[in-house]
Amino acid sequence: MPSAAENITSAIAAYAKAAKGGGPGIDARDSAPGDDFANLVKGAIRHAVKVGEESERLSMAGITGQAELSQVVTAVAEAELALQTVVAVRDKVIEAYREIMRMPM
Repeated sequence: MPSAAENITSAIAAYAKAAKGGGPGIDARDSAPGDDFANLVKGAIRHAVKVGEESERLSMAGITGQAELSQVVTAVAEAELALQTVVAVRDKVIEAYREIMRMPM
């Protein structure tokens, strides 16, 4: 599973590749770059879910005394960061959608 840094790097590379593309609209319809973006978002969500599940598992282990406090705190912090990242991406996607909807036809 790619890390958050790898996902961000992939997103930056995808934006750079899109910026070098041909005319507006034509390449987007013909080459389906949305598949790459969709896979990026799906991967980020899967990673966030995995991190959240691990955080929950370690939290339960910490309650029963089977995990170190530092492990629990680190796992919870990672889960919080993953959730914040997913929410930030969601907000940007919604903002982009609204901007597209405001464009004149």
